[in-house]
Amino acid sequence: MARDQAAHQAAEADIDLGLHDPLAESFPRTLEGRLLFWIALIFSVFQIATAAHVIDFPSQVVRAIHVGFLMLLTFPLVAAARNAGPAIKLIAWVIAGLGVLVAFYQWYEYTELLLRAGDPLPRDIVVGVIALATVFLAAWVIMGPALPIISGTFLAYCLFGEYLPAPLDHRGYDFAQVIDHMAYGTEGIYGIPIFVSSSFIFLFILFGAFLEKAGMIQLFTDVSLGLVGHKRGGAAKVSVISSGLMGTISGSGVANVVTTGQFTIPLMKKFGYRAAFAGGVESTSSMGGQLMPPVMGAVAFIMAETLGVEYYEVVQAALIPAILYFASAFWMVHLEAGRHNLVGLPKDELPSPMKALKQQWYLVLPLLMLIYLLFSGYTPLFAGTVGLALTVLLILGGSIALGLPNGVIRIIFWVGLGFVAAAFLQFGVNVILAAVLVLIGWNAFSKGGRETLVICRDALADGAKTALPVGVACAVVGIIIGTMTLTGAANTFGQFIVSVGAHSLFLSLVLTMITCIVLGMGIPTIPNYIITSSIAGPALLELGVPLIVSHMFVFYFGILADLTPPVALACFAAAPIAKENGLKISMEAIKVAAAGFVIPFMAVYTPALMLQDGGPLAAQIGYVPAVVYVVAKTTLAIGLWGAAVIGFLGSRLGWPMRALAMVAAFTLIASLPLTDEIGLALAAVFAVLAYRQMHARTATV
Repeated sequence: MARDQAAHQAAEADIDLGLHDPLAESFPRTLEGRLLFWIALIFSVFQIATAAHVIDFPSQVVRAIHVGFLMLLTFPLVAAARNAGPAIKLIAWVIAGLGVLVAFYQWYEYTELLLRAGDPLPRDIVVGVIALATVFLAAWVIMGPALPIISGTFLAYCLFGEYLPAPLDHRGYDFAQVIDHMAYGTEGIYGIPIFVSSSFIFLFILFGAFLEKAGMIQLFTDVSLGLVGHKRGGAAKVSVISSGLMGTISGSGVANVVTTGQFTIPLMKKFGYRAAFAGGVESTSSMGGQLMPPVMGAVAFIMAETLGVEYYEVVQAALIPAILYFASAFWMVHLEAGRHNLVGLPKDELPSPMKALKQQWYLVLPLLMLIYLLFSGYTPLFAGTVGLALTVLLILGGSIALGLPNGVIRIIFWVGLGFVAAAFLQFGVNVILAAVLVLIGWNAFSKGGRETLVICRDALADGAKTALPVGVACAVVGIIIGTMTLTGAANTFGQFIVSVGAHSLFLSLVLTMITCIVLGMGIPTIPNYIITSSIAGPALLELGVPLIVSHMFVFYFGILADLTPPVALACFAAAPIAKENGLKISMEAIKVAAAGFVIPFMAVYTPALMLQDGGPLAAQIGYVPAVVYVVAKTTLAIGLWGAAVIGFLGSRLGWPMRALAMVAAFTLIASLPLTDEIGLALAAVFAVLAYRQMHARTATV
């Protein structure tokens, strides 16, 4: 009985992973599966064509077709993945067809819909209801009931909120007005989230998928193993570093878990880490990938679009917190390894990081170009298109180069391809697209080349499948934003936060943090961020918190929320790999991420931590000294918090010492008058006592 239950849970976990990561489960090996495969391939080609302006549709039409593809793939793919019966599969295809019908209607009636905006026809209302129903159903089948229920509550508020008592009520909106607002225009399901999904997010998911196919995972793993594999607890440190590096191209926590986790979790278990702790380390590190520039997570693109700032400004704000997040995870696994005396791997069995870089250095070129473009002021759409095109050039060109004579001819080929790739700066992205077409034709006439084309084809389909949960979440969460813009519902909760903050900013931050974590127990990072930033962002701004800092605060805790029970998506993704209960992994993940909880609080009190102007400290001592001071103080607080949570610093710590470390860390966070001085004094006392204890135990041994 227990074995059957465990097998059932593992099967459910595999299904879940298959929807989040293409490497976990391929398309079904049936006629239906091949059809879905080619639909996914066409979806990716359409998105690339619109990004490169080969196809120039109006933005509203692109968004509608994007959602249509999401509906067309989601229902049959979920039904196939769950081995549903013929009747269920037929229903799935019918609902998918309705989703396509909505997209066609939006395209065919585009001009007429603009002309009659605000005065919909009866057929517009019918199609709008179908659009909302299919989006809700898609979110339910691919992510569970939590997000549809939350979005449905907001939709119900639009329809019935006028009957609520003040101050929760609104003036009232009729059914046609609500449907028109939510299903047409750019405020509801086709709002900013789906715009970002249809432009930036999809491209960057494809970018990561192609780099993974090209061998980037192996490169990151080899470099991580060579750098820290031989250190104390090296297996867990490899997980932290490789997941951080994967975050630079992936930006998806669950995808990181099921890619790097396939290697790192068994490695950690092999060298003595408990299964739950190994899964917790990988989950914590992988979720941090959404914070790691340059790609970060999908939220970063939505944030830039929402705030109306350049993407590099979001990257700039995230840079130091991301480094500190991974440093805190690294510190926690170091302490855990010391507590249980877990040694590293034999150095002679580890790969050389320099050799790995020498052999596969070219894989880093698209990433470097992406960073250059993003920080040079180019749009994420252009940067992502060029980055993806360069990755394809490398894959296709590498296949051709292997068939050329080694020596001068091969060098001439790579130099010529490099000049063609660089020409986009002068002549635009069409030069690279032309080069890709030439290389595709060249590869088609060689045996190894045809195998490479198959890899690229699979990457296109896999990327589209990976994008499904993100795209569907963006569509359904648009209803929440539409409710905010239609009714002004954010003001009620925002006024409450402001009233609390008038007495204590810290309590307002705690309230916002709890909101993020509670929401995160049922919904992914993207809708979590959109909901809480819509509600709490303006309120925190009114309390004097810089706008980008308040949004990063919400973003940060939205990521940490994916580690909290009972849902803890990343932890349950790690469960079948670690062969451990997802809730146990979640508890360990919270412990590993505990030090990271201090970072967003300290950024609010000292915005210099996110490289932002403002804050009393910067006004007193200057901007650069403020950055140096707050980074040093945050590092100290992370160190103290880690010692308190793990209970080890050179030797095992008793509860009095752990309590002292916790109090010292807390006072460093608060940034009230004299709290820094008290915190530094307590930290000094703790350091002296810990050193004496460690020295005494060493002498005894």
